[in-house]
Amino acid sequence: MRPTDALRHILIAATATTVLAGGAGGAVAAPAPPSAPTAHGQLRPLAGLSADRLLVADQVAAAKWGTDSPIDDPAREKEVLDAVAKQAEEAGASPGATVRIFRDQIEASKVVQRGLYRKWQADPSSAPTERPDLAKIRLEINRINGELVHAIADSATARTAPSCPGLLLAGALATGHEKRLDGLHSVALTRALPSVCETAP
Repeated sequence: MRPTDALRHILIAATATTVLAGGAGGAVAAPAPPSAPTAHGQLRPLAGLSADRLLVADQVAAAKWGTDSPIDDPAREKEVLDAVAKQAEEAGASPGATVRIFRDQIEASKVVQRGLYRKWQADPSSAPTERPDLAKIRLEINRINGELVHAIADSATARTAPSCPGLLLAGALATGHEKRLDGLHSVALTRALPSVCETAP
């Protein structure tokens, strides 16, 4: 199993446990190594910004709902990936790593959109009654993308450290609690993060 797949399975299992527990109690974290606070401080923004991006996906779904705008939009995806690769170069981050992470971000956004579509199709009364302006929403996504690129650049050391998977998991769970993510968005967050850590198999 690839490290990214293993991390994704760990994130999913931990998220499922948290959701089933209904947020009661809290996970008891293992004692962190001395260098963990710095690494945790580098990784936590990645989880937080990923969650922010997923919450904006609700508005994307509402803007596309009932229109001929598809959830899968290869042209828009290429535009995003080209933009973040350029921003990564300017920020001193690895364009390759940045693009890999953003591919997962994009797929996670689709998880949210498809989940909302299923909900709205099953219960039309829950569907949005107003259509947000997709162009304005994309401006907000671009803003988050820019912050995420800088967070990727600032976390290069933490992302290659052996402690990355555990600290990223802790950051994801803390983010889910802090932002009150529901089951759909929690699962989507697990899809957004597998490429963050670049630890050896």
